[in-house]
Amino acid sequence: TNLVVNSLLRLFRVTIQTSSSPHSLSAEELRTVVLEAGVMIPKRHQAMLLSVLELEDIRVEDIMVPRSELVGIDLEDDWPAIVGQLTRSPYTRLPVYRDSIEQVVGFLHLRKVLNLMTQKPDFNRADLESLIREAYFIPEGTSLTRQLLSFQQQRRRLGLVVDEYGDVLGLVTLEDILEEIVGEFTTDPATPLHSRNPVARADGGYVVSGRTPVRALNRALGWALPTDGPRTLNGLVMEQLETIPEPGARLNLAGHPTVIIEIAGNWIKTAVIWPNPESPD
Repeated sequence: TNLVVNSLLRLFRVTIQTSSSPHSLSAEELRTVVLEAGVMIPKRHQAMLLSVLELEDIRVEDIMVPRSELVGIDLEDDWPAIVGQLTRSPYTRLPVYRDSIEQVVGFLHLRKVLNLMTQKPDFNRADLESLIREAYFIPEGTSLTRQLLSFQQQRRRLGLVVDEYGDVLGLVTLEDILEEIVGEFTTDPATPLHSRNPVARADGGYVVSGRTPVRALNRALGWALPTDGPRTLNGLVMEQLETIPEPGARLNLAGHPTVIIEIAGNWIKTAVIWPNPESPD
């Protein structure tokens, strides 16, 4: 963390005065240096530097795509179905497995697959499997600082998060980590816009998908919903109510009035949440 932040500070021509002690600055000291730099560092760059300092406190499971939302190639599917999925997928890289994600084989880079399909009219399963790169696993609890360095050292862009029993919990990409520093700069083309970002309403509230990560919601709206427990808005509501709510249920989340709008099975599909302590009737 010291190395990354000090390098960025040098880019902005900020000199760090240190004593003759060989010890590096602590994270708190670096945070103070950034905050006291004032006009020497634009606000936007200050936010990025502070985000770098926070990476050590964030774990991969805090930002991962959960297992229930993973999209991959099942090698046990019929060949025409696999080819159709390959040609229509909006993603660049996909996990490959047999029957279930627990039997993951590896990852496919779709650009390489589509290039070979174009060059070879009789492209078959053997050709597909020859392009699979071995799976890369990340233990839960790994900090984003450590994982960012691991991605660089391993020359990887994504990995599967696993628990102590080896069960797959979700997927983390390099882009996910970078967005914790610079904010969102990519979008998931397979996800409707309203489920990615809060949608403002005329009454000052925001329509939010229950699967929206709490961290993403805080970042988008500048709020401070608790991030030390459930990772999604759905989990936050379930934890407080201790039950699956009905549409129309009302609650208060850390000072933000919330109304449940739509339920899908056993999870909250959409809710409206207001920034102020009092919500319109």
